[in-house]
Amino acid sequence: MIRTSRNHLMIVTLVAALVGGWTAAAGAQEDATEDLGVFKDWAARKFEEKGNPVCTMYSQPTKSEGDYTTRGETYVFVTHRPKANRINEVSIKIGYTFKTETPVMVRIGGAEFELFSEDDFAWAEDSREDEKLVRAMRAGATMEVEGVSNRGTKTVDTYSLSGFSAANNKITDACNAR
Repeated sequence: MIRTSRNHLMIVTLVAALVGGWTAAAGAQEDATEDLGVFKDWAARKFEEKGNPVCTMYSQPTKSEGDYTTRGETYVFVTHRPKANRINEVSIKIGYTFKTETPVMVRIGGAEFELFSEDDFAWAEDSREDEKLVRAMRAGATMEVEGVSNRGTKTVDTYSLSGFSAANNKITDACNAR
């Protein structure tokens, strides 16, 4: 997998739409957005991107630790883009710029995953790692995400995985992503 901003532009666009509000230019896309529901600590949506269905689920941390004064919004996303053959793609928006070439650690139960970062996002290395991560998320109760900002501040965010499986099933059905 080649790690470039180009590969992740669609996710950045999605995040801007979900957490930053819709701009006038994206007004037509807003009309096509369908809320699929809230599943305990996870929410799900479906929308079209260049005429293709995209389904995503997302959550925010239940607890955040770190010695920081200012930090942007933090989310974990799992996204299906079936027309692009991208299913269960995990991404994390951390709310600050990551320290260059510093891995992001994700812990679920006894499993640990190392993600790469670019700007304020982190991703698994490839689709096989995404699938392993999603399997662990489906089986787990909580997930910790540990990152380091470009200023050297370490943060640990804890996410509830309550409702994860139901939300994942919903986006899989909504996008026919089997």
